[in-house]
Order: sequence, then C-alpha cells, then structure tokens
Amino acid sequence: MRKLLEGVAAGTLAVDAAARQLETAPFTDLGFANVDHHRAMRDGLPEVVLALGKTPGQVAAIAAEVFAAAGRVLVTRVEPPHLDALQAAIPGVQCDIHARLAWHDPHPRPREGNVAVVSAGTSDIPVAEEAALTAEMMGANVHRHFDVGVAGLHRLAGRIDGLRAANALVVVAGMEGALPSVIGGLVANPVIACPTSVGYGASFGGLAALLGMLNSCATGVTVVNIDNGFGAGFMAATINRLAVAPR
Repeated sequence: MRKLLEGVAAGTLAVDAAARQLETAPFTDLGFANVDHHRAMRDGLPEVVLALGKTPGQVAAIAAEVFAAAGRVLVTRVEPPHLDALQAAIPGVQCDIHARLAWHDPHPRPREGNVAVVSAGTSDIPVAEEAALTAEMMGANVHRHFDVGVAGLHRLAGRIDGLRAANALVVVAGMEGALPSVIGGLVANPVIACPTSVGYGASFGGLAALLGMLNSCATGVTVVNIDNGFGAGFMAATINRLAVAPR
C-alpha cells in the first residue's frame, strides 16, 4: 500500500491503476481459500496457515501465496505430508516437527522486549515451543524456562528474577494445570495460561487443566484453549510489542 501511495504521489502510477490494485490487494481467491494479504497491517503478522484439516496441496498453495506477498510465512499443526508439500513449494522452509510448526522467514525482524515461555513438564514442551516460535516470529525476545512444574516447585526458585523481568509470560501445563496460578502469584506482569492435553484419564484430554486455569485465584492470569501454543505466543508477543513501543 505504501508503494502504491508513493507511486501515485510521484506521478509514476495513475490513480485508476492504483485503485484497481487496491481492489484486488486485500485478498487472493484460490478457489478453495481467500488468502488475506492485509492481515499483517492489522495485527502484525501475515496470515498464519492452519494445516489441520487441509490437504498438503492446499496448505502448500496457501503458504506459497502468503510468502509471495509478505516475504514470510508461518504454518501451524503441520504433519509430514504437509511438510513435504511445503518444502517443494517454498525452498528453505524450516520445521519443528514436535511443535508441528513450519515457517520461512529469510529476513527476520529485529527481536526486542522480553517474553518468558514456561513449561510445567518436558511433555508440555511441544506446545511451549509452538508459543515460543510464534512469539519470536512476531519480533519478541523469548526466554525459555522448561520443566519447572509444581511437582518440584523448588525448581522455580532460581527463575523468579527472570520471570519477573518478562513483559508477558506464557505458562504451559497439563495434568491439573496448577503452574500458572503459582507463577501468577509471584509476578506482576500478564500471565497467559495454556493448558495441554498431557495427563492421565481424569485429565479428560486437558479439560481438567483448562478448568483449573479458568478458576485460578491468582490475579493477572488469562487462559487460551487446550494445546493452543500459537494463540498464547501471539498474545504474549502482542503485549510485548505494546510494552516496548515508543511512548
């Protein structure tokens, strides 16, 4: 849009031609998907592609369209067939198979601020990494604190200063989901609690952790959906961006 306006101002682009481009610029119709090219202007990150439920060909086509327009792309819930198609369509795509993320960002934005991503257990790390990688792609400095859950609460002792220094924290936990409440009582900054589906039968696939976090008695704790590391990382990076913005 800036290039269009500069072209009109400089007289190198006719007003009618710019208007026609603006009419088609907001999205591209691929037949099975309308790819939103204005997403980055609205919320700071180009449209993120959810691979879940899409064919490998659909994922690759959407991701290639996003990358061509925005110069970077992030794909969530990637399975091996999706990754094969993505690598064929966009050479250089990176992947964290445990976090089920794929991305290509050849010119990363400078990272600033401080986001802490905390996991209660090692089994929660895939969701925590989804949050961390998402926040990093949005330009946040991310500090990881993994396997510090309430079963060994003393493990948090040496991390308190680091947690308190963060502009926002993502706290990922399964089982009974107690860790966000504990950390919420120790820090003054926003805590985004992310329940995971890790746990035995009575955890009901993460429902117990979700309800425990929703019923937190600690202030400043908000909750995203089960296994939604992407949503938690996005929210933390958004808060971080506001914290480091010039005043």
